[in-house]
Order: sequence, then C-alpha cells, then structure tokens
Amino acid sequence: MLFGYNFDKKTLYIIVAIFAVILLLNLSSFSILTTILTLPGVIIAISFHEFAHAWMANRLGDQTARNMGRMTLDPRAHLNPIGLVLLIFAHIGWGEPVPVNPNNFTTVSRKKGEILVSLAGPLMNFILALIFTIIFYLIYVFSPEAIIDMILSKEIAGMSFMGLIALTIYCTITVNVGLGVFNLIPIPPLDGSKIFLEFLPYNSQRWIDEKQEIIYVIFIVLWVTGLLSRIVSYPISWIQDLIFNGVGAVFSLFL
Repeated sequence: MLFGYNFDKKTLYIIVAIFAVILLLNLSSFSILTTILTLPGVIIAISFHEFAHAWMANRLGDQTARNMGRMTLDPRAHLNPIGLVLLIFAHIGWGEPVPVNPNNFTTVSRKKGEILVSLAGPLMNFILALIFTIIFYLIYVFSPEAIIDMILSKEIAGMSFMGLIALTIYCTITVNVGLGVFNLIPIPPLDGSKIFLEFLPYNSQRWIDEKQEIIYVIFIVLWVTGLLSRIVSYPISWIQDLIFNGVGAVFSLFL
C-alpha cells in the first residue's frame, strides 16, 4: 500500500523507477556520482538493520522472522522499493518490516523484548557507522591524498580511484547514521514509536493505536513538506560528528 492505494509489485516498481529517473535528471554530474556511490551503503544499512531485528527477536525466543527467511544478510529479503529509493536520495528510508510476535519471547518480558528488538536495528546502524568511520580514518592514514581528492574534486573525471572509495565509505557512514536516527523517531510505524509506546500508560497506548491512520497522515505531511528532514538533520549531524571526533581522537593517540 502506498498513500492509501494498493499497487501490485510491477506497478510499484515502475512508479519508483520513474521517481528515481526524475530525481536523477535534476542532479548535477557530481551529485549523480554521489548518489550511485550511496547505493552500497544503503543496501548494507537496510540489510543489517532488518537482520538485527530478526536476530534479536530470535535471541529472545521468537523464531517468526527466522522461519520466514528474514534472519539473513541477503538484501533481497529486506529491501523495500520505496524505502530504498528514499534512502538513496533523501537518506531517510526503510526496509521490509521484520515480523515479530512478542508472545513468543521466553527470556524476557514482552515489554523489555519489544524495546530490545526495536533498538537492535538503529543500534546496528550506529555500529556500522563506527566501523566504516574507522575504515575511513585508516584510508586517511595510509592514503591521505584520497581524502583530499574526495573533498576537493567536484567532477567525476577528476576523482581518483581511492577518492571514489573514500567517498563511498563516507556515504555509507552518513546513510547508516541517518537510518539509525530516522528510525528512532517516535512516530508509527518507526522503531522509535514501539520503544516510546512501552513507556506510556495503557490508555495512551490504546489511543495511539486507535489514531494510527491520523498519525500516519501527519507522518506523510512532515515527510512531504521536508519538516521531518529538518528535525532529524540536527541529531544526525551531532551523532556523525561524535563518531568522527571520537574515532579521530583515538587515532591521534597512535599517530
């Protein structure tokens, strides 16, 4: 379903493809290059994010996702065409939701289990951002000209191979931080809403459940108007700076 309308997969893919082409036509050559280099990071971010949900649920006793083939890093099991395109172009997107049955949790309470499963996805993205930041700094140590080339080059032809690698890794970091922060927003159907709901009184939870459609409309309005991007841009920048500064401080101890 998209904005209240049901589409078969073929139609949905055509709509997404047209949307992507329109966006590409309005980008500069360098922006197109950056968009292409963002794709590996997007696939990694979504695949690991959804895998983390499935892994945590299975760890807590719920094998629903595992039985449905979702406890895998295979991108084909997790990618959603709409979420994929949005994550590539707007750094805000999602994958196919992982099915979870809280009633199957055996090692923790239902409330704690829901929180842990919901946190697993964003936490995985932040861990990936940290790992790729370390790789980025290693490139800086062994090939500083690659980072300089990445920063100064504004044309595809002027980018060296190592500069392209550095830019791809930087895009991967940005995408993972963006996906992690975006999913922590306490608006259904994002992970943050499931965490937020667990701390609310029963009546409040019930009210939110009854107002799902209204909340969804509000979510779409925030997204279309760009307000959502503005809201999440500050924590994204803060967390990304925190990771870069933290890794940089550690590297400076050995250089």
